[in-house]
Amino acid sequence: MNRPILETNKIHPSIQKVLAENHVDIVTEVQQAIANNTIVVVGMSQNPAPKRARKVLDELNIEYTYLEYGSYFKQWRRRNALKMWTGWPTFPIIFVKGILIGGSSDLRALIESGELQTMLAPSND
Repeated sequence: MNRPILETNKIHPSIQKVLAENHVDIVTEVQQAIANNTIVVVGMSQNPAPKRARKVLDELNIEYTYLEYGSYFKQWRRRNALKMWTGWPTFPIIFVKGILIGGSSDLRALIESGELQTMLAPSND
């Protein structure tokens, strides 16, 4: 899959560092959580979708790590860096074993199809 992203040679050199460092701290924090946890749910307060995702995982006794960044009124610029990094337009942003699976409704679809359990099964690597 290729998704459109502006090529580096189309970005003036004087602003490349600004783009590369734009809220890199939040991206790094999420990357570390993904590397260290099987399921990571990234959300924000006041948004019902992250709450739904967490609730279904809690009901199924599936362990996860939750990272919350701001609300509708706070930290939207920082959250925007996560949207730009993942390409996912809404919250929550959910990862299973390092794979972006989408949001709350995508999680529910994986649960209903049985694919989440398949993803969580120990691999024979």
